[in-house]
Amino acid sequence: MLTTEPKAASHGASAATADGGIPLIRNFIDGEYLDGTRWFDKRSPLNHAVIARVAEAGREQVDAAVQAARAALHGPWGTMTVNERVDVLYALADGINRRFDDFLAAEVADTGKPMSLARHIDIPRGAANFRVFADVVKNVPTEFFEMSTPDGAGAINYAMRRPVGVVGVICPWNLPLLLMTWKVGPALACGNTVVVKPSEETPQTAALLGEVMNAAGVPRGVYNVVHGFGPGSAGEFLTTHPGVNAITFTGETRTGAAIMKAAADGARPVSLEMGGKNAAIVFADCDFDAAVEGTLRSCFANAGQVCLGTERVYVERPVFEKFVAALKAGAEALRIGLPDDPATGLGPLISEEHRRKVLSYYAKAAELGATVVTGGGVPDMPGNLKEGAWVQPTLWTGLGDDSPIAREEIFGPCALIMPFDSEQEVIRRANDNPYGLATAIWTTHLSRAHRVAASIEVGIAWVNSWFLRDLRTPFGGAKQSGIGREGGVHSLEFYTELKNVCVKL
Repeated sequence: MLTTEPKAASHGASAATADGGIPLIRNFIDGEYLDGTRWFDKRSPLNHAVIARVAEAGREQVDAAVQAARAALHGPWGTMTVNERVDVLYALADGINRRFDDFLAAEVADTGKPMSLARHIDIPRGAANFRVFADVVKNVPTEFFEMSTPDGAGAINYAMRRPVGVVGVICPWNLPLLLMTWKVGPALACGNTVVVKPSEETPQTAALLGEVMNAAGVPRGVYNVVHGFGPGSAGEFLTTHPGVNAITFTGETRTGAAIMKAAADGARPVSLEMGGKNAAIVFADCDFDAAVEGTLRSCFANAGQVCLGTERVYVERPVFEKFVAALKAGAEALRIGLPDDPATGLGPLISEEHRRKVLSYYAKAAELGATVVTGGGVPDMPGNLKEGAWVQPTLWTGLGDDSPIAREEIFGPCALIMPFDSEQEVIRRANDNPYGLATAIWTTHLSRAHRVAASIEVGIAWVNSWFLRDLRTPFGGAKQSGIGREGGVHSLEFYTELKNVCVKL
């Protein structure tokens, strides 16, 4: 049965309640939950109702968080051995799993995504990130070299990894817990301390994690959370703070560019995973059903709000019409509904503001003369769900590579499908884009799969799959999709400084 009331999450100290039972989400600074300079509303994507009030951190609170992080860096946390930190990270993973239902409720309340998706991806990966990086840091090797010296006694050189310091962690709203712990996990594993600025759209799981940190015995100040917005708010105060040694960010490209400018003051390192306009390439010799299923997932998972999602679909001409028809049928079979309905395949977008952006592209496609294969508008929702951030899953044909629909990131449940005639042609067209995050290649021709994967200018190329990756492998984007790599030992390259020690024998 389709209900119309969103369920607000409520969790202990991280979310006390105001009059009327609305949760209050506070900043987490030096092991305590604190108010900010003012409160702002967090609204449900389902029906625009206020589900929490969030304490916005001002410059004073951000400074307190950075100072707490710096003190912890040189306190008990800084004196722990690698094995002691590893034990703490294991405890954090266990702590998230013990409170699985609380994290699930918070994530779903903030995002409106199907509960089945968050239950199988967001929360398990949020916990696993701590365990994965605990294993990485305790097993990572360093260098050792012997050398000759003029006196014949010789010398040895060995490398040591040391934490980079206080890390500012700027998180997106599409996979809030997963992508936040993807950064906090390796940062803490390497001995750093962090100040996290979650998206204003998804504050709850970052705040809730503070309770898990305290329960796991993490020293005060190691993990801090400041809520707010970008310019003139917590985001700007954090990225411009001279006490922050490095900044890691996942989000859209314009914000990443602004963060990079802020980091230039002090020559601080940045790790940026930014936007994408990812291409799926479907060859006529593909496993047709697998290609359809995989492309439907890559276009519509999480309502298209996935940085790795597909917004351009190139299909070899002999199977073009058949593939378009199959995608149309699959898109129209998606059930739009509430998170707790197991049949829900598509939830709302994150906010009314984001819906306006996505719908502006729906309108622009129509103005440009695109053929709307399916969707293109707003679904008819019952009751107060009409106020939510719902859009239809949408597919277009009839536009070329030079259209804004093919070049600009929309970040919604939509894709432009275009035919191609040769391997060389589709490689050129797929690469003719300012972004370079990911691609999915569908073919049963082994040599072609390797050739095309090597030729597409992206950070990750899937062959006959999507969203499948060993967490030890490098992840990141090319061109305007990012700087740096995350995953396994590659994350450690950002979160540590390598020191060479040369000993004369």
